[in-house]
Amino acid sequence: MLDQMITGVSGVSQSAPVQSSTSIRKSDATQEASSDFGSMLTRMASDAMETLKTAEAVSISGVQDKASVQKVVESVMAAEQQLQAAVAVRDKVVAAYLEVSRMTI
Repeated sequence: MLDQMITGVSGVSQSAPVQSSTSIRKSDATQEASSDFGSMLTRMASDAMETLKTAEAVSISGVQDKASVQKVVESVMAAEQQLQAAVAVRDKVVAAYLEVSRMTI
């Protein structure tokens, strides 16, 4: 499911960047991070997918008595947080798209 979200978001990076007429100095953190919104969303989705895969692996290990209950709960909670964040971002993107589609030309 997340693979489909990543594929759907990849089109965002193909949009033209907004050009500013004034020069704004970027902070060190901003310069280190990618300024491309699409790549940021792709990175976030990839991180979420990796967290979900880790939680799944730890859960299977827990069922096989190879991982402690605490590790299983921690990994599942981390996966739940990532999933909630992904759903919130998706909802915001859909809401923004609907708002843009309602604009008059």
